[in-house]
Amino acid sequence: MSTLSKRSTIYLDPFLHQALRLKSIETSRSMSEIINEVLREALSEDAEDLAAFDERANEPLISYEQMVKRLKKDGRL
Repeated sequence: MSTLSKRSTIYLDPFLHQALRLKSIETSRSMSEIINEVLREALSEDAEDLAAFDERANEPLISYEQMVKRLKKDGRL
């Protein structure tokens, strides 16, 4: 573990804790390493989602009613 790491207390569901502990044993990785990896992946996905929202910020808005009409017109409904 890095010397720059921060200690934190988290409370896990007992079944998730057991699964995490078993994965840690089977992969020869610490529970902290696994949790850090999962958090990095989740935050990376959030960053991708935010970037996609930014890319589409200038697209014209369409109402639900307009969308339903368009879907009917196109034969999708």
